[in-house]
Amino acid sequence: MDPMTIVIAVVVVGVIGLLCAVMLTIASKFMAVEVDERIPMVRECLPGANCGACGFAGCDGYAAALVGDPDLAVNLCVPGGATAAASIGKVLGREAGDVAKQVAEVRCSGTCEATSVKMDYKGLESCAAAKLLFGGTGKCVYGCIGLGDCAQVCPVGAIHINGGLARVDTSVCIGCGLCAKTCPNSVIAIRPADAHMVVDCNSHQKGAGTRKSCSAGCIGCRLCEKNCHTGAITVTDNLASIDYAKCDGCGKCIEVCKAGCLVALNISNAAVTNG
Repeated sequence: MDPMTIVIAVVVVGVIGLLCAVMLTIASKFMAVEVDERIPMVRECLPGANCGACGFAGCDGYAAALVGDPDLAVNLCVPGGATAAASIGKVLGREAGDVAKQVAEVRCSGTCEATSVKMDYKGLESCAAAKLLFGGTGKCVYGCIGLGDCAQVCPVGAIHINGGLARVDTSVCIGCGLCAKTCPNSVIAIRPADAHMVVDCNSHQKGAGTRKSCSAGCIGCRLCEKNCHTGAITVTDNLASIDYAKCDGCGKCIEVCKAGCLVALNISNAAVTNG
């Protein structure tokens, strides 16, 4: 091949490349979207859990929304808590406000003594996979499957499987809610860390059906609802639930609970014991 032809080809390709580079440089200058310098500063204040507990798509989304909306609260990051809120408030010049600590609660008391398995599962060690096979391994299709999907997604190692049930170390839990989103049976809920008591059951079966599946399940008898003087407990679809804002921790509901699915955490009546 003629050497001059090769030189011309190289020069042409070089010129085209140079022109493309110049065009891209000019385009980047005129089409660039300016980023508020406060966004990365706010992002640094957040823990990076990207859990979505704030209602936005991760920490980046929340940081951008905070800078763009002067009325958006700076204390929506549950994992970051008061420290993150105070830091964000300092960056944006806003009042931080209080951040109520929240933790995860596994609403199931289906231990080996209370219930049993309905099959010998040999499949993938995943709650989501096991649920596809007749609703899971346990007799109660609403209960904790216990294969640890929640423990795998917990960013701080606060969840462990004990006796076939997921259990939360509330002293470690940051209340991010990733476990609740992952649980295929929606057994896990996020509650205030200072809640007085919880309903450790997730079953919506009628009383007789619940009894057949688990002796520790809520049978929807409404005795707790009738004996709650603050109206904090309601029974809907055969399952009791607690309005933590109304509960004063008197413990009367626990005294009348026949199933023992109400568990005391911080109650005013010292004579009342769990279940």
